[in-house]
Amino acid sequence: MPNKANIESKILDAAYKLFLQKGYRHTTMDDIAQMLGMSKKTLYKYYPGKFELLAASFEVTKTKLTAKVEAIVDNRYISFPLKLKSTLTVMASLLGPINPELFEDLREHAPEIWEGLEEYIKESAYTRFKQLLDQGISEGLVNPAVNVNLVVMLYATAIQSLMDPKFTAQFPEPIQKGMKIPPADIYDQAITIIYNGILTDEARNEFANA
Repeated sequence: MPNKANIESKILDAAYKLFLQKGYRHTTMDDIAQMLGMSKKTLYKYYPGKFELLAASFEVTKTKLTAKVEAIVDNRYISFPLKLKSTLTVMASLLGPINPELFEDLREHAPEIWEGLEEYIKESAYTRFKQLLDQGISEGLVNPAVNVNLVVMLYATAIQSLMDPKFTAQFPEPIQKGMKIPPADIYDQAITIIYNGILTDEARNEFANA
């Protein structure tokens, strides 16, 4: 018989997939129960409501992201440019599938979760991305004239702003239409631009070929 942790994990996986597909507003507990093939009564035994499922789903995503990025940053056998590329890949794979509609739902209907995600991005940028940049400077692979604190702020602001539908809505329609590309590509291009601006020629070539 599956234990409680396994059942909760399956419920969160199903709920998160539906949130990604339909957004928060348009996903119901009936939808989640139907996807799992269980009764809504059973579902409520594990999670009291849709909000709790959403909150738990994002906690799992943040935990996975932290574990993967920390494993990359702390790995002594990976070169600095490859660490940058790997970190970018992890960010895109976990945050990329979150569509703008779900981000808009978070901001409007689950502000606590939205604020928690914003705080997580800032904290992660400071504790992990700055650590990575400091390593690059010590190895002579980041331009020493670069202000690391400024780069950290640009990095966090880029990710945070591109997630926010209200931010992109401020721009003229042609700009908004030009941004109709997959979120993973947006992260990839935005962060690659930052990386290319701070790396030395040697590191830039290795980053491009990583």
